[in-house]
Amino acid sequence: MPSLKGLNWGCSGLNELLRVFLLSLLPTFEGRYAIVYGIGKGYPLYETLIVASLGVLILSLVLPITLPYLDKLMLWLEKTPLEKIARLYLYYVERVRKKAHPYVERWGFLGLTIFVAIPLPGTGIWTGALAAYLLGIEKRMAVPALILGGLLSMAITLIPSLGVFVLS
Repeated sequence: MPSLKGLNWGCSGLNELLRVFLLSLLPTFEGRYAIVYGIGKGYPLYETLIVASLGVLILSLVLPITLPYLDKLMLWLEKTPLEKIARLYLYYVERVRKKAHPYVERWGFLGLTIFVAIPLPGTGIWTGALAAYLLGIEKRMAVPALILGGLLSMAITLIPSLGVFVLS
């Protein structure tokens, strides 16, 4: 594993890596597609992996803590002119519950990890964190599953991005 001492943290390098980091925080995109973006742009591999992994770690730690507050916000929004946003959120919540429930119910920690690791839209850390919250999974189990699933998802998308395994 390379040391952080040798990383290219110059001003332009920092801006490039900041893009990868910000993309790693976006729903659906997350670390898995942030590394594809970084590799596609020709950014250094190790720096791209470190920055995207940092995004996975931050999402995995922050989302399980903040989701209960999002529910309160949506309940409040239902009584405002922005009720359509609350309804969209409730639709999304129900969709997540139906999609993730079979994985988590059957396999628990491993099921949540696999659900997050599948690199398809509608899975990932954001959806996995919401599913863990909705299904009452304790944070001490959810956080490691989100981290592991997010990193596995990055590995799954990294391999074809490097041309090691080509999908036809």
